Amino acid sequence: MDLKSVPTKGRTLDYAAGIYDIFEPMLLFGRENEINRQLINLLDIKDSHRILDIGCGTGLITKVISTYLNPDNGGVAIGIDAAGKMIQGARKKRESNRCKFEVAAAEDLKFEDNSFDSVLSTLFFHHIQLDLKEKAFAEVFRVLKPGGKMVISDMHIPTTFFGWLISHVSRWILFQPQIGENIRGVLPSLIEEAGFENLKIVCTYFGYISVFTTIKPA
Repeated sequence: MDLKSVPTKGRTLDYAAGIYDIFEPMLLFGRENEINRQLINLLDIKDSHRILDIGCGTGLITKVISTYLNPDNGGVAIGIDAAGKMIQGARKKRESNRCKFEVAAAEDLKFEDNSFDSVLSTLFFHHIQLDLKEKAFAEVFRVLKPGGKMVISDMHIPTTFFGWLISHVSRWILFQPQIGENIRGVLPSLIEEAGFENLKIVCTYFGYISVFTTIKPA
């Protein structure tokens, strides 16, 4: 039975579910494994951690995260995506007792307050408009434990001509004004307005994808 996508004003990628595992590595120019390892290292994982992956797609990085966790100690990685077909594919390919997937919108998380040790999101926030970005960061803040870390990898202000070209071409060819918001640099202020502290840009890939780390105050 097909899983239904949840209602959201943001973009869902049900149409891409069948080719997502092929297409995503191409977007990262063959550096997907390297970049994923660097992002995972930033999470400071312990085997008892509960980790949330927002906009998980078919669960590629969620599955890798789960290999660091021990379900006997409560460790679990949970991936969420509003696209039902993405979650259906993730469950079929990658679900286990330490790796779970749920259909959910980032702006309306069905989890208890203070229930995750860390949250990761990769290339998701440029798919949702400003008001949903605000709501999603508020929800992440709510479900993170005090002292918990959020790691975001997403489109941001371009730092090279190549990055500028990719960003602006993508924004217009895909008719996606949400990309325009990201490349204007809205993410840092939205993150801080949600209550997060110690925001850092750790690195930038390809001149347009920045990696942010921040924490919920203890």
